Amino acid sequence: MSNQAKKDQTQELIKETAKNLFFVKGKFDATTQEIADAAGVNRTLINYYFRSRDNLIQIIFDEAQKVEQEKSKIIQTSNLPFKEKMSEFIESSLATSLQYPYLETYIVSQINKGSCHQREIEEDILDQMYRDIEKEMELGNIEKMSPVQFILNMVSLLVFPSAIRPLFMENLMISDDEYDKIISERKEIIINMLFKN
Repeated sequence: MSNQAKKDQTQELIKETAKNLFFVKGKFDATTQEIADAAGVNRTLINYYFRSRDNLIQIIFDEAQKVEQEKSKIIQTSNLPFKEKMSEFIESSLATSLQYPYLETYIVSQINKGSCHQREIEEDILDQMYRDIEKEMELGNIEKMSPVQFILNMVSLLVFPSAIRPLFMENLMISDDEYDKIISERKEIIINMLFKN
């Protein structure tokens, strides 16, 4: 293996380890030493490859945003009927929640800290989504409400169970595998709560 390939592999290992600590284990304040220990590398390599913990955090945040943007593309680019489009979005979101239980919580925590940049949704895409929701309400497929309330309901039903995962697991005495099963069963429950028919 060439020196460059070995460097690339080590850099990717550090990044994937940090993502695992942040998105899978929910350890948002993991130190460079904790990241290095989990990756099995010397802590100085983090500064060597990423210049600082803050820079690594920004790179990880950008990757988290990309995951979120990929999910949003389903809504933005699909020509499917609205309910089917939402069903695909919900399915993709739940799959992401199973892979990265703390992804959304991580994004919100970094934005709240002011340490990472936040990307805005394009106004025309949001306006189109509001029009689609209003049309579904007029057709009687969704309860009448402000379109933003529909979006809040959908996102809450998707994100809240992952955001409070440790609390639910402890208080309801549920294992990781059991909780994953609960998350994977939510698609139809969410669809039935959001849509009248």
